[in-house]
Amino acid sequence: MADIAQRFIQNPILLPKDLAPSREGLEIVCLLNPGVFTFEGKVWLLIRVAERPEQKAGIISFPILKKHGIEILAIEENDPFLIATDPRVIRYKGEDYLTTLSHLRLVCSDDGIHFYQPEGFPLLQGEGKDEIFGIEDCRVSFIDDTYYLTFTAVSGHGVGVGMRTTRNWKDFENHGMIIPPHNKDCAIFEERINGKFYALHRPSSVALGGNYIWLAESPDGIHWGKHRCIIKTRSELWDSARVGAGAAPIKTAEGWLEIYHGANEKHQYCLGAFLMDLNDPSKVLARTEEPIMIPKEDYELHGFFGEVVFTNGHIVNGDELTIYYGAADEFVCGAQFSIKEILETLVFYQ
Repeated sequence: MADIAQRFIQNPILLPKDLAPSREGLEIVCLLNPGVFTFEGKVWLLIRVAERPEQKAGIISFPILKKHGIEILAIEENDPFLIATDPRVIRYKGEDYLTTLSHLRLVCSDDGIHFYQPEGFPLLQGEGKDEIFGIEDCRVSFIDDTYYLTFTAVSGHGVGVGMRTTRNWKDFENHGMIIPPHNKDCAIFEERINGKFYALHRPSSVALGGNYIWLAESPDGIHWGKHRCIIKTRSELWDSARVGAGAAPIKTAEGWLEIYHGANEKHQYCLGAFLMDLNDPSKVLARTEEPIMIPKEDYELHGFFGEVVFTNGHIVNGDELTIYYGAADEFVCGAQFSIKEILETLVFYQ
């Protein structure tokens, strides 16, 4: 498989030990999949920070969000009702729980490589019954002086798309669940097309259908409809099991360029690209047959959940595309691409 990414020599640029837990008694296990934007002349990452209680021998403990704060549940490893074969999800007495609780945290940088957590900016945490297992994997789109934050909202009700908006990153309006379960990977285009908002998203089906990328329209960026499936998985290829959108599509002369992730049946995650018509993004013009980035470095192959490169944030500077990505579900890394080179890898449909 191909790989045209120019990785930062400083990778990983952020590790779990680089940030402090949100409260005493918790530990940061993973830093994942940041949303990316510019603000006040700096590059900002909105990182998914996954925390759990400090683990004790013979006990599996995990956090959930309650009205009064974080509650810790602890279960003996030999409990016959416990199924803990997946490091990300456990099942106990017929109910599923996440092993970690995720919130979103802001860090910024003057050079796009060395990041720090600034003072005076809040943590974004789950709010309400639809986010009691946390909020994850935020995409950030900037439209008309407003930042639109679309993220995965997780609870016992399922996994859906939540949204908040802000103009100053200190005050936020919560719009609740804008696309109900089961859905994730929502990226809003950063420009209206024919007066309408557009977004990519990913419903999931465990039986009929599959994990495909869909397109939606909206008059206001909040209420979404006219959903259309535009990208499907491909049998026996690197994206055979699931596909999902990365960050907001990039406007080029050839069309809207989207960097997306795909995974196979072995849960190996790579990045590819597809191209949509500028005036009608429901028309997919081209797609990469081979990935443009594969997990190959040690920090991408080994971690909390290995063999993963996953992005939902980037910065565009002319032909230079800088993506920030999660590696092995544990580290934050960076890589650069030439947009022209990505376009040249596309295979156009007949």
